[in-house]
Amino acid sequence: MSSRKGAAYSAARIAARVAALGKEVSREYEGRRLDVIVTLDRGFIFAADLLRQIDAPVVCHFVREEVRDVEQGGHARREVYFGGGPELKGRDVLVVDAVLESGVTQDFLLRRLGESRPRSIRLAVLLDKPAKRRVALEPDYFGFRTASNEMWVGYGLAAANGMGRNLRQLSSGGIGTPRRSSKGRKR
Repeated sequence: MSSRKGAAYSAARIAARVAALGKEVSREYEGRRLDVIVTLDRGFIFAADLLRQIDAPVVCHFVREEVRDVEQGGHARREVYFGGGPELKGRDVLVVDAVLESGVTQDFLLRRLGESRPRSIRLAVLLDKPAKRRVALEPDYFGFRTASNEMWVGYGLAAANGMGRNLRQLSSGGIGTPRRSSKGRKR
């Protein structure tokens, strides 16, 4: 996908790609239990649609990141925390998030989950933005790879004002909620 302003993925294109990802995951985990870790808030719609496409026994867990600004020794830095995770020893784990940009947060989460010694641990994202990567991390499954540095809105991703998560399509370039038609309104 290009970095032009207003680039978009239609609801139909997203649905087709998510269905294909579901088949790919199903083939890989055929007959095995899969523990899926969904990152909130961005990943919930993608995760819901992807999980319905996976034909394997699935147990779903949710994590939410907390970002704190910390000052230590006169230097400000940002730290990412996740609450206690599930017991994953010997299990197959799939982490589902909406966007992989710098990779710092996902890398931290994958390392933390890896401490419980799962059998396997993989990452699935809807949007992969490799140009912004700050760590050596690639998704095992991705819906779309994009060069756009714009904010994406829709399909679970919110604009800066918090609006747009409910849109079925995915748009870049700061596009907010679409204008509603006045048809059907009583005056």
